[in-house]
Amino acid sequence: MQAMDLRGLSPAPVTVFTRDGEVDYAANARLAKWLVSMNGVKSLVILGHAGEGTFLTEEERLKLVRTYVEAVDGAVPIIAGITGEGTKVAAEEAKKCKAAGATGALVYPNHGWLRFGFQKGAPQDRYKAIWQESGLQCILFQYPDATKASYDLDTQLAIATQDGVVATKNGVRNMKRWYVEIPELKKANPNLQILSCHDEWLLPTMFDVDGLLVGYGNIAPELLIDLIVAGKAQDYPRAREIFERLLPITRAVYHRGSHMEGTVALKLGLVHRGVLDHATIREPLKNLGEKAEAEIFAAFEAAGIGRAKDLIAAE
Repeated sequence: MQAMDLRGLSPAPVTVFTRDGEVDYAANARLAKWLVSMNGVKSLVILGHAGEGTFLTEEERLKLVRTYVEAVDGAVPIIAGITGEGTKVAAEEAKKCKAAGATGALVYPNHGWLRFGFQKGAPQDRYKAIWQESGLQCILFQYPDATKASYDLDTQLAIATQDGVVATKNGVRNMKRWYVEIPELKKANPNLQILSCHDEWLLPTMFDVDGLLVGYGNIAPELLIDLIVAGKAQDYPRAREIFERLLPITRAVYHRGSHMEGTVALKLGLVHRGVLDHATIREPLKNLGEKAEAEIFAAFEAAGIGRAKDLIAAE
């Protein structure tokens, strides 16, 4: 197996809807083409939290995979968020995404574990079944430390050394654990690609990673690519400079009452940049209101990030 090269930016694109709430496949293709036009974008990760993946029907999800595969035309792999409850259900979901053209799987935990926790060995079996049934290359998804679906180190090590697992998207949001566990993962599997998803405070993780897998990649991909370069060069002053420039946007998009509001804010940011015409979302997400919209637009102005250039036409 030739592992996906994720050593750069992997945006997690939003899903674009029409104003009446249907999936706008042409607009999603334009977003995909714009993102992959940038040197440093290594994959597109769809059907996750930022993409409202669990709010789509199965038919919509698979058509969106096909839309993205066609739009990028082999430039980067398309990675599908696999969210189904139950190991068999998730494996079947992965098989269908593979048939639709996906290369990788961002494997979400069974969401029952968020409330009740997981039994030892169950996460490993979930990854094994997805790999064996679909052949999708898997990304180990580490949830925040505050949840019961955050894997202990032994579980992470077991998953990270299984066949088919090529990277980890780590969002533990506990730096005590990060500084202990990331070196252990690298030691156990030197080829494992380390990806941070700490959208709301990226700087502390930038010097230990191969790349970023973030919803933030929708709205400021150019600066995040520069931030990755600075982190890999261990250039703290440059990384700090980029971080400070992004801070107004980080606050407006991610320092909100609920991380779910970040998806709505991402769409508003894309409207401000001229990538989207409107910020239509699906329930249970709610609009943020005119005050928040003005704050988000002002944050882009404060960061000096204007309209996107060279938008790619759907044709």
